[in-house]
Amino acid sequence: MGSVLGNLYGMTAISNIVENPLILVMYLLAFVLLYLGIVKKYEPLLLVPIAFGVLIANFPGGQMGVTQADPNGMVMVNGVARNVYEMPLHEIAHDMGLMNYLYYALIKSGLLPPIIFMGVGALTDFGPMLRNLKLAIFGAAAQMGIFAVLLVSLLCGFTPQEAASLGIIGGADGPTAIFTTIKLAPHLLGPIAIAAYSYMALVPVIIPLVVKLLCTKKELCINMKEMDKLYPDKTQIKNMRVLKIIFPIAVTTIVAILVPTAVSLVGMLMFGNLLKEIGSDTSRLFDAASNGIMNAATIFLGLCVGGTMTVEAFINWTTLGIVAGGFCAFALSIASGICMVKIWNLFAKKKINPLIGATGLSAVPMASRVCNNISTKYDPKNHVLNYCMSSNISGVIGSAVAAGVLISFLG
Repeated sequence: MGSVLGNLYGMTAISNIVENPLILVMYLLAFVLLYLGIVKKYEPLLLVPIAFGVLIANFPGGQMGVTQADPNGMVMVNGVARNVYEMPLHEIAHDMGLMNYLYYALIKSGLLPPIIFMGVGALTDFGPMLRNLKLAIFGAAAQMGIFAVLLVSLLCGFTPQEAASLGIIGGADGPTAIFTTIKLAPHLLGPIAIAAYSYMALVPVIIPLVVKLLCTKKELCINMKEMDKLYPDKTQIKNMRVLKIIFPIAVTTIVAILVPTAVSLVGMLMFGNLLKEIGSDTSRLFDAASNGIMNAATIFLGLCVGGTMTVEAFINWTTLGIVAGGFCAFALSIASGICMVKIWNLFAKKKINPLIGATGLSAVPMASRVCNNISTKYDPKNHVLNYCMSSNISGVIGSAVAAGVLISFLG
């Protein structure tokens, strides 16, 4: 009877949890993320799959946690060191479990982030940016947070590749952060993805905090529509539909020439947008890119990212540094966009509301909505949503280009 009970006890995960109580910390993290996604509705399409991936990855014996390869591609499989990149996928599934199969086939190959970018492009309207093209410069200025944190991270002991992966959190773009980390520091994928998506979900908290610290009431009351009446743009767009079709083709061509490593992200973003702008002739492709394909990619991306967050990979000082550094990168990106507007206003007659600089992130369209809400609190008639979208959309392109530059230099 005792041996039967012993076997039953050994069959469960209880003995593993007793030996390593830190597993309970990962369960708690999974439950917190599920709460934020389900109850608080913070990025539920992403946080729920990630949180569930964390949960199932930390059940001992379930073979649902991702085993990260070392820089040479070596992993331990049944006590034997093997090169995972030389293993057929069916062997990875059999010997290392389903989650490793999905991770190495879909994530480590770099497949899913560009596919998600295609869906984002299909759902994005570049019209606001094209109508206010001068405001796009603030989307570029907001990328300063990425490089500032990169430099500080180097001083704190991170390798250049780890520092770049940490800094890219400041771009506020989950797929970009994941793609960069896969290329440069795959062993940090779990904590960086969690930090990136968590701070994206906290945009309604972080942006007002930074704005309150840096902006005056007078600046926040600058009415962009009144400024347009006082200083109207001399250039008028005669055929917006043609421009919207030409724009993704032109951007892809320019990026391909100047920053080839960014093409996989920017190119797929622009391809998805092109499908949208062509209209009825590509409506079926647009529907697939923006719905079925993107939704499936999001599910597997979230589960695999969560699967990388095992006890060994997550509970360490490096993770704490990533969480702190990611917040700094995020806040500095917002601050650098605001400061760029302040500098602009020192020399320009046509003043710009600093909230437009605060939306130089990639968190589209949440950042723009948050800033519009801040603006209307000071003046109910001062709607800046369309102006914010110009900077916000350019931030998407800017973060992808920044990722391409980092990968080119450090990859």
